[in-house]
Amino acid sequence: MQPRERNTSEALAPIVKWAGGKRQLIPSIRPLLPKKLASHTYCEPFMGGGALLWALHPKHAIANDLNGELMNMYTVVRDTPHELIAHLQQHLNTPEYFYNLRMQDREPNFAERTPLERASRFIYLNKTCYNGLFRVNNAGEFNSPYGHYKRPNIVNEPTILAVSEYLRKEGVSLSNADYQTVLDALPADAFVYLDPPYHPLSETASFTGYVQGGWKAADQERLRDACRALDARHIPFMQSNSDTPLIRELYREFHITTVQALRAVNSKGSGRGAVNELIIRNYGR
Repeated sequence: MQPRERNTSEALAPIVKWAGGKRQLIPSIRPLLPKKLASHTYCEPFMGGGALLWALHPKHAIANDLNGELMNMYTVVRDTPHELIAHLQQHLNTPEYFYNLRMQDREPNFAERTPLERASRFIYLNKTCYNGLFRVNNAGEFNSPYGHYKRPNIVNEPTILAVSEYLRKEGVSLSNADYQTVLDALPADAFVYLDPPYHPLSETASFTGYVQGGWKAADQERLRDACRALDARHIPFMQSNSDTPLIRELYREFHITTVQALRAVNSKGSGRGAVNELIIRNYGR
């Protein structure tokens, strides 16, 4: 029997590992989506790994993230996937090579490197750093250590090509801006999925290192106000966040559903495992 040809939608998957990625939560999220999602322009202001976007692959989509290196990577994947694949194949999986590449964003001319070079570096570091944990310091410099993996999947060619094909479709756009800028420009038919940096379960459990400067309670309050504005415009939204008293209090006027998520990204093994997360909506089934 000949193997069944795999179509593009089946190959769509996250290119990079991202803290708080939603791939394993998709079965819990799907039943809570609007019934007529296909009639909406899908918007994801905190794109990250894009797991839900790839799973839904809507016809019309707005994908945004404030992380400029992440969005540069997606732009290069969209525009020059074959060149990116060829560049990724040149990397070495050694500590010396890793740390030399990691140091590049400390150089004054880092911004002058080509988008292709930066995208290739971004994927390589994500695939070879410890636990696939993208983390920057207060200066915005990548600072995760080398992961010592024997065979990291640095060149995931089928996924890169599938994501590239989807991102080139008419009606799918990429942007690198503050989420409020994206929300202010939404069309009336939008549906918004918000996956912001989570509020920490404790002071020692905080991880917002993929956003320079981090996120604090005031940022969560600002996002709540943005959700109220969406509700006033009759734009349906869904948000994922941590199950903490602050988040429950901020969103007490909306529908809150508790789901279980398996957290695999943590510097300590004891910090991994099943935890409660919240799905917040301004609409019902």
